[in-house]
Amino acid sequence: MARMRAIEAAVLVMRREGIDTAFGIPGAAINPLYAALKKLGGIDHVLARHVEGASHMAEGYTRAKPGNIGVCIGTSGPAGTDMVTGLYSASADSIPILCITGQAPRARLHKEDFQAVDITSIVKPVTKWATTVLEPGQVPYAFQKAFYEMRSGRPGPVLIDLPFDVQMAEIEFDIDAYEPLPLIKPAATRAQAEKAISLLNAAERPLIVAGGGIINADASAKLVEFAELVGVPVIPTLMGWGCIPDDHRLMAGMVGLQTSHRYGNATLLESDLVFGIGNRWANRHTGSVEVYTQGRTFIHVDIEPTQIGRVFTPDLGIVSDAGLALDAFIEVAREWQAAGRLKDRSAWVEACRERKRSMLRKTHFDNVPVKPQRVYEEMNEAFGKDTCYVSTIGLSQIAGAQFLHVYKPRHWINCGQAGPLGWTIPAALGVVKADPSRQVVALSGDYDFQFLIEELAVGAQFNLPYIHVLVNNSYLGLIRQAQRGFEIDYCVQLSFDNVNAPEINGYGVDHVAVIEGLGCKAIRVFDPNELQGAFAKARELMQQHRVPVVVEVILERVTNISMGTEINAINEFEELAASGADAPTAIALLD
Repeated sequence: MARMRAIEAAVLVMRREGIDTAFGIPGAAINPLYAALKKLGGIDHVLARHVEGASHMAEGYTRAKPGNIGVCIGTSGPAGTDMVTGLYSASADSIPILCITGQAPRARLHKEDFQAVDITSIVKPVTKWATTVLEPGQVPYAFQKAFYEMRSGRPGPVLIDLPFDVQMAEIEFDIDAYEPLPLIKPAATRAQAEKAISLLNAAERPLIVAGGGIINADASAKLVEFAELVGVPVIPTLMGWGCIPDDHRLMAGMVGLQTSHRYGNATLLESDLVFGIGNRWANRHTGSVEVYTQGRTFIHVDIEPTQIGRVFTPDLGIVSDAGLALDAFIEVAREWQAAGRLKDRSAWVEACRERKRSMLRKTHFDNVPVKPQRVYEEMNEAFGKDTCYVSTIGLSQIAGAQFLHVYKPRHWINCGQAGPLGWTIPAALGVVKADPSRQVVALSGDYDFQFLIEELAVGAQFNLPYIHVLVNNSYLGLIRQAQRGFEIDYCVQLSFDNVNAPEINGYGVDHVAVIEGLGCKAIRVFDPNELQGAFAKARELMQQHRVPVVVEVILERVTNISMGTEINAINEFEELAASGADAPTAIALLD
């Protein structure tokens, strides 16, 4: 047996569980962990500038690759509370991250010690499990349980809080005798698969709604195989986007109130059966349950039992990991195909494809200042099928989802439910850290960009290069659009005359100066015809300097992006495409 500090045992367990990277900020109460990281090695550390930023870096790291678990580290007190937003974001999207906080010594916990806070009670609503470890001998096994909780069933974040004296205490621990706990994942039965395929086969106009559970299960290839076997079009959710390539003949578009396609909504409204796999029926996808469900049969597959029937009761509910469910569905579908029992769906598929070809929004505007739709058209032109987009919330993300194209799983990295401003920069850095070879393009509005802008310095310090497209209208654009219903435009203006930058004509913050001050590169664009050159120059600067490069596009101040309160009542504020020239990079026209 080996004698060591409890915190050294924790580092050995993390390494055995596959952790090789952590994001965080040292502090007095967590310095024993940093001492152990230095002594034992094997875990690379990225120094964040804000602890919330570290939590979002961990999210990006997890979301980038199957099996990844991002780790974020902070000291006691405000470090833990700063990470609550990251834990909430991860919990809402079923993303496993491990948050480790320092804590005051055990004898001081009830004495209102400096920076001592009951962080486990604070984070319990937004974690899968949270604990303050009070016995040194339990430290390695708390970490063992943490990895089990993060990986079993519905994935999610965990927080481990470690009092200073617990970290420092010596214990007996043998890492050679350590084994990760076996995972539990429910699987669809043969009988359930037969019932699901029978309902699907009885329908005339069925759809598959593919959610983020398919991405989490690394089951995108199985989803495509199943869809091709049964000949049924697929509607990915925002979290499932990329599980089927946008240019696949069965990709029927996205549905929803905001991040959706005209043809996706129209196709859902024409359907008579919806087969949801690994999705939550999120309200931005469905709108009202009455409109979404009217006249349709529903099958719902989810790994978490309490998700079945949470929003509405399906005709058939199946509790299963998405990948294991697809294994069962594929097995039955193959047998039915061999026996000639599957319906011919070619007419329905062609009707869906015709909507995809014809129901387009216009993107080709030559306006100066630039209309945002043109930015996404130029991005489609400049960035290829291997591009990984990272975005969070706002009109930029909504329009990006309406106009950009995604071809691979984990190439649209987005916090779907929580949508915290400031998420994009640190999440993009986490993605680049997880996969330095990936072509990462982040997308932000000016307010999201300003929230955690200091994290760009992390990209400069640790050579984490990516391109960040910053669309700047000097507004809280989404909130300004929502205020139309109140007939106000109040407290949402970010514009002012910057005495140091008259050349930006009242657009407020001189982002180029700030970006360069943080050690990165920036290009500002006023004319849409300059965008291709700017993107090409950004690639050159990124490769030359190995730092983030920001392309700031000065937009017109006010643009209302298509959205509505029901999927059958979307407001189209701009003119629609009348010909291919109006939407030259629409996916159906590139197909």
